[in-house]
Formats: sequence, structure tokens, C-alpha cells
Amino acid sequence: MPVPTADRSDLQRPPAEVRFAEELAVLRERDGDPRPPGWELSLRAARSFVVGDERAGISRKFVGNAALVERALVTLATDRGLMLVGEPGTAKSLLSELIAAAVSGTSTLTVQGGAATTEDQIKYGWNYALLVSEGPSTRSLVPAPMLKGMAQGKVVRFEEITRCPLEVQDCLLSLLSERVLAVPELEGPDGMVFASAGFNVIATANTRDRGVNEMSAALKRRFNFETVFPIADFDTEVALVEAESAALLRRSGVEPAPDRDLLEVLVATFRELRSPDATGGKGSSAVLSTAEAVSVAHAVGVRGWFLRQEPGSAADLVTCLAGTAAKDSPDDLARLRRFLEQQAERRKGGRWRELYDARHLLAD
Repeated sequence: MPVPTADRSDLQRPPAEVRFAEELAVLRERDGDPRPPGWELSLRAARSFVVGDERAGISRKFVGNAALVERALVTLATDRGLMLVGEPGTAKSLLSELIAAAVSGTSTLTVQGGAATTEDQIKYGWNYALLVSEGPSTRSLVPAPMLKGMAQGKVVRFEEITRCPLEVQDCLLSLLSERVLAVPELEGPDGMVFASAGFNVIATANTRDRGVNEMSAALKRRFNFETVFPIADFDTEVALVEAESAALLRRSGVEPAPDRDLLEVLVATFRELRSPDATGGKGSSAVLSTAEAVSVAHAVGVRGWFLRQEPGSAADLVTCLAGTAAKDSPDDLARLRRFLEQQAERRKGGRWRELYDARHLLAD
């Protein structure tokens, strides 16, 4: 499948190398630093692409610790894979996508982990019509992301690796240690695919899935682990939610920009619901992350515009929060109701008052 080009305005979410094609082109043109073998950019230019460089006109795309990005890039320049761990919604997938686009020029060699993920989806499969008529051959071989990445010298992303069964995870052992993928059905040189310079793996795992399919010690040794933490600064998180939700609203055909005051209420609500103090001694079990806040802000804007042709209101926010808060446990809906009744009323500002007045919209 061909990679979409930058002039495709109908795409819901173009990959990073398409969204930021101009910035990548500028960095490649100006990049005079030494590059690790097989890399599209030097380590310093790749860092600038991810964390931004105002002097070069490169936007900041990952709001997080720049030292984390540097360590991640250094890991990929070695023979060890990179494992990004953290709470859901802390931009692990975004970071892996940005790094892959900077290092390899493509972020689409991706395996999405899950209970149904098989080795065929990771390494290779077969065109069974050709397999029956011709037998095993390079024509009937259907390469999966890992084989493509090894052959082309590209970074492969493995999302939510701990959601895969242990035996599926361990198919990466020889790929990451010997850097070779065996195809026993083929004879001769075609039966061994050796990794080209530039190949490596970025895996992600969220801490809520830890223990579901815990990685083996052998596989852990083949990765360097980096933890991606939630955004600490309130204003930074609000700015990020505003920018991301505005982009989503534009793609959804919504004209008004999100209301900044309402976004501040949304982010503050999420932060306090995550805190045990605000919910009667126990934090919400729902994933109230920055990414989830962006999703709620998007839904609020869509609801307000397409139902009433106006920006979303506090009442829309309460309605959208109900579905978010009750995903994991019915008790979370009760925590949200207590927060609106006991905390929102005490806050200063018109939006907080509107939020309190709309609390009745939380249905049992």
C-alpha cells in the first residue's frame, strides 16, 4: 500500500512523515552532522524534529522531557530495542511515531499488539493461492512489518506489546539478538533475511496492562526501558489539549475553535479526579489522561457545532464526561458526580458555575 502524500486533505490522520513533511525536508537539507548507519537524520536533527527548534522553524511535537528523547535516540543507534512504558494516554505512541519518522522517514511499519496478534502479522505470511500453485517462493511470501523493516533498514513500531501472548512476544528474541529472520519454507539465500543498517524496534506498553502478559526476562534484556510520565505543568497541558483538539475539530468540519476557559475546566477536572484527595480517598480507575482530555474536547466541540451551530458548552462537557468516567467502573460515575456537587460549586469562574448547574445531566 503506497504511503499517502501531503496533498491528501481527505485523510483522517496522516502519518507523521506526511503531516510534517516540510519540516523533515528542511532538517535533511540543513543536517550536516554525522548520522548513524541507515538513519535519515542525525541524532541532533532527529531530536530537533521531536522537541522542536524555534530558530530553524521546527515545531515542538512532543511535550515531555527532552532528555528522554535523547536517550531514546541513543538507544536506537545501538543494537538494543527501545521500550516506552507509562500510563495510558501519555503520548507513548506519538513519541514512537515521531522518532520512527525522523530516523527512518516512515512510521507506518507498525504492529498493533493484542490478544489475537499472531506471528504472521509480525514477521511474514503467505499468499495461499500462489503458495498452492507454485509452492513456497519469494512471490508467494507476504512480508509483515518486521520482515520489511529488517530488509529495508527501517524502525518498526510494536504497539502495546504486553497485550500479546508470551509466545508471540518471544518471536522477537532472535530478531533482536542475532538480527536475522529465518524463513524455513524457502531454500538458499532467500531463507534468511539479515537486518540492514538502520533496523530497530520501538515497543510500547502501558502500566495498566503490566502483568497481563508479562514480558520474559530474555526479551526484557533486549530492550532499554524508558518511562513516559504525564505532563506535570497545568498550563502546558491546557495548551496541548487546545492545539490537538483544535486540529481534530478542523478535520471534523467544526468552525469555532475550542473555548479556552472550558478547556481549563476540563483539564483541571481530569487532574483532580486522578487525585485521591478529590474523590474521597481513591483516584478514578478510568483513564483520565491528556489524550482522553483531547478526545473529550473534540466531542464537546462536535456536539455544540453540529447540534446547535455554536461552540461546545459546559452542559456538553458534562454529557461527554459521563461516557469517559464510566468506562472502567460504575463507581467512577459516582466519583464524578461527587466532584461536581462538592468541588465545582466552590470554584471561581463562570464556566465552573455552568458545570455545577449542569450536574443533573449525569444520568444514573
